[in-house]
Amino acid sequence: MTAPQPTRARRFADIVVPAAERAGYTGHGAKARFARDTGMTESSVSRMWQGQAVPEPRFFEVIAERTGLDVRMLLVEGGVLSPESLPSLSESDRTQVGSSLTPEEAADQLGIKDEVGRAMFFATIERLKRLENEAADHDANRGGTAAQM
Repeated sequence: MTAPQPTRARRFADIVVPAAERAGYTGHGAKARFARDTGMTESSVSRMWQGQAVPEPRFFEVIAERTGLDVRMLLVEGGVLSPESLPSLSESDRTQVGSSLTPEEAADQLGIKDEVGRAMFFATIERLKRLENEAADHDANRGGTAAQM
């Protein structure tokens, strides 16, 4: 008899928890610190660490930032993207850079058909655009790297 496949929540925990521990989320209060740093509730973090639940995809980006994980992997393990869509997101695939590809076309090409998944994908794109604009504004206000030297 073969062992049952681990649930998506268990696979997610098996990736995130060791990475969180490597990032310093250990010891007393680790889950509370992780919750504070990611904006999640402590109960959500606890369920995630126990392999009982996958967090809402809106937290994937900050989880990736705090743990040093690849957000693409979290999107797959969290069930937002299919593994087949990853090659088109790879660093080496530069064919779409600078193109006039719309977010809708990108979602279609990535195979994101679910309405909620598409909405999350579009929201992630908008957030990334805002972060880039904020970083550019911040650099412009500081005079850029050369001005600081």
